[in-house]
Amino acid sequence: MQVICLEEAAFYTLIEEVVVRLKDTNDRKKEKWLSDDQAMQLLNIKSKTTLQKLRDEGKIRFSQPQKKIILYDRNSIEEYLDKNARNTF
Repeated sequence: MQVICLEEAAFYTLIEEVVVRLKDTNDRKKEKWLSDDQAMQLLNIKSKTTLQKLRDEGKIRFSQPQKKIILYDRNSIEEYLDKNARNTF
């Protein structure tokens, strides 16, 4: 087993760089447009009817590039969830 010693400043610099890289990697993985299944998973719903209702009522944004393809905007779903969040007592 090897032991690596770092000065305190170097250690914190290393930690900050790791955090920045992880954030960059995480942000890249998030796609702007989601499929039905991905949107339902993010909203934690199981019914496509509920998803359609949210879409029809204008509560979440969507795009329909082709007749049978509907994509949902990740940001609007996150805003919808934040708007309906309840604070604890």
